[in-house]
Amino acid sequence: MTENTQTPSSPDSELPTQYAPAEVEGKLYERWVERGYFTADAASEKPAYTIVIPPPNVTGSLHLGHAFQHTLMDALTRRKRMQGHEALWLPGMDHAGIATQNKVEQQLAEEGKSRHDLGREEFVERVWQWKEEYGGKILGQMRRLGDGVDWSRERFTMDEGLSKAVQTIFKKLYDDELIYRAERIINWCPRCLTAISDIEVEYQEDAGELVSIRYGEGEDSLVVATTRAETMLGDTAVAVHPDDERYRHLVGKQIKLPLTDRTIPVVADTHVDPEFGTGAVKVTPAHDPNDFAIGQRHDLPSMTIMDEHGVITVHGPFLGLDRYEARSAVVGALREQGRIVAEKRPYMHSVGHCSRCKTTVEPRLSMQWWVNVKPLAKAAGDAVRDGRVKIHPEDMSKRYFDWVDNMNDWCISRQLWWGHRIPIWYGPDGEIVCVGPDEQPPAGEGWHQDTDVLDTWFSSGLWPFSTLGWPEKTPDLAKFYSTDVLLTGHDIIFFWVARMMMFGLYAMDGEAPFKTIALTGLVRDERGKKMSKSFGNVVDPLDWMDKYGSDAVRFTLAKGANPGTDVPIGEDWVQASRNFANKIWNATRFALMNGATVEGELPPAEKLSATDRWILSRLNKTVAQVDAYYEDFQFAKLSEALYHFAWDEVFDWYVELSKTTFFAGGEGAKASGRVLGEVLDVLMRLLHPVVPFVTETLWTTLTGRESLVVAEWPADSGFRDEAAEAEIGNLQQVVTEVRRFRADQGLQPGQKVPARLDLTGTPLAAHEAAIRQLLRLQPEGEGFSATATLPVGGATVALDLSGTIDVDAERKRLSKDLAAAEKEKAQAEAKLGNEAFLAKAPDNVVDKIKGRLAKAEADIARIQAQLAALPAA
Repeated sequence: MTENTQTPSSPDSELPTQYAPAEVEGKLYERWVERGYFTADAASEKPAYTIVIPPPNVTGSLHLGHAFQHTLMDALTRRKRMQGHEALWLPGMDHAGIATQNKVEQQLAEEGKSRHDLGREEFVERVWQWKEEYGGKILGQMRRLGDGVDWSRERFTMDEGLSKAVQTIFKKLYDDELIYRAERIINWCPRCLTAISDIEVEYQEDAGELVSIRYGEGEDSLVVATTRAETMLGDTAVAVHPDDERYRHLVGKQIKLPLTDRTIPVVADTHVDPEFGTGAVKVTPAHDPNDFAIGQRHDLPSMTIMDEHGVITVHGPFLGLDRYEARSAVVGALREQGRIVAEKRPYMHSVGHCSRCKTTVEPRLSMQWWVNVKPLAKAAGDAVRDGRVKIHPEDMSKRYFDWVDNMNDWCISRQLWWGHRIPIWYGPDGEIVCVGPDEQPPAGEGWHQDTDVLDTWFSSGLWPFSTLGWPEKTPDLAKFYSTDVLLTGHDIIFFWVARMMMFGLYAMDGEAPFKTIALTGLVRDERGKKMSKSFGNVVDPLDWMDKYGSDAVRFTLAKGANPGTDVPIGEDWVQASRNFANKIWNATRFALMNGATVEGELPPAEKLSATDRWILSRLNKTVAQVDAYYEDFQFAKLSEALYHFAWDEVFDWYVELSKTTFFAGGEGAKASGRVLGEVLDVLMRLLHPVVPFVTETLWTTLTGRESLVVAEWPADSGFRDEAAEAEIGNLQQVVTEVRRFRADQGLQPGQKVPARLDLTGTPLAAHEAAIRQLLRLQPEGEGFSATATLPVGGATVALDLSGTIDVDAERKRLSKDLAAAEKEKAQAEAKLGNEAFLAKAPDNVVDKIKGRLAKAEADIARIQAQLAALPAA
């Protein structure tokens, strides 16, 4: 789109006295959507720029983590659109298998029903109804935040197109023998009643018990220690290390398994650590992944002793007990037989919990569907190693390689009803048929489809290309794949990033799903603590948006976004960002009232004042700096650069310095009005990707043009004026030093003081009126007495402080401060001169003392100058 120079019907050409985000943001966003600014055109000849949104769960709502990442993705996309790219930011949602099924099952429980009362078809229909009625509220919240996504391309991982993609890639993987069915140990959730993958298990330190149990009798006995005594009912061996002399005589023998009528062998296996505990371990192949591996190596039987609910299914006295009840009962029975050698409780150890419902996970032998990830993971690692995909920041690559280089086969089947049903049919004579999306399933008596569904991450792993129409060769796929940036938290490298890399490279003939993986940190509270409901520090970003506006929330989040680093955030910081938005608003109102304009060409440099040339030079340096930071994903640095340029240089200095020019009128005021208009025009463009609402309102009022969303991104014109920068830098030094002196003397900021300015022979002579105005300095007048003289920046400022301060009291105060600074200096010098101290002290402690010394020396110089400037007694 090109910029429309016609004045739109809204916003109004005059700005209200105060900025009210609630009155602006919603209307602006709907206008942007209605005008199609966010809709990408696959037929466009512009270069493509694509980001796919990490699909939030259909059950979810906008939290600070979403707001953080969405702000950064939106900033990237808005800037690229302004730079002339056909920018697509594609939105959508994940069906969130376990989470969504749990929601609907909770509803049914309130009605006194279960999913089995409804049956599969009716239950799935009920989930779809829930999705239509309650799901996806996060999409409306994304609009509140200002997400510039292409709503015309919104996708859902269970929609018809994505379901076809899932079935297609399953069939392709199956035919390539990369999907198989096998009985292995899986992570089982007794609450959700499904297998879950390794990355869906959260480990935490739990207080349990460690019991040591004697197996066998007399010399043919040994002691094993366990935190899960109930699983001994399924032991099929005891393992020791082959080189452990203590147990060499037992290897190959059978020993009695307590509480049972079985004997089990002692096997030698190098997995056992002879230095840990007693050097002997119980082997329960059906309930532990390491034991399962030992069992396979030694051809041991596997005994499943629990059902899917974690209830014991074997051995009379314990039959029907819950796993925790059985643990206590087993230990009690062993104690009665004198088999307990030692007990330790509480015993803190790492325990896996279901990430969805927090139930303790139970390792369980189960027949499941698996992906052979070895060749896929190798391709995902190679794509980063050979530079096709860059990880930013680069030091995060190690975490990525640690995962893809050591990935276990992926269990993809889930015992749920909500999700993509596995496209496998079983026949009456043991036939197994995989059915593609355009194929008819086998019919006839005895044929039935697998009852399991696929892991949610299976479908979301296809997201970068399935959302663009794959497996069809669509214009969207041709234009917008591969995507440019995946921006996501470092915490889901394992969940999502690696899976997209594996599937994208596999399905798209070696073309990676994205060119750059930009990893962010996690949002934390202002003390750096993880946000958690249990900590009571979770913040709803919508509350802050209501209170301070969306721009304030976005700017706060962007200011904290250092690559790969966690982001602390507190309400005070959001309030400060709101103040920044108000500052932009008020300064722009002042500028508009004083002739700021974008009409006509900028005057040539030789017709501009040093102040005008200074701000234009600083403006272009800021453009270059911001561009460099964007390319390096340094959102915090670019936000800080814009903040300080806008507040410190434009508003606090340029606008203030220009007031005398505007008040004087004439050609100088006209030139400065055009320069100020240029500066604000470019500044609003630079700020827009991060704070879109307030900048849109101000820019359209200032320029009369259509929208910043489709405006051009500013380019560095190359204009530099180092002489003007030095001149205004000198002026700033004078004003800053005199202000500091006034404050040190206890003068109020608005208090006027008679002064003589000796600026002869310096470029500052042209700025005398501005300096006097900024410093509240009156002409000297009759009876002027230079009671304080400040030589600064090549100029001399003489002040008449008679009658304004108590000189004796001020000299005493400064002398006291000087003594304190000299004492601090002496103490720091003594420590730094102590060789014994330096030899032992850490570097950070030494650096801290050096900093104290430098500050003390600066304080001494400053205070001595203040004393010298005081009137004589």
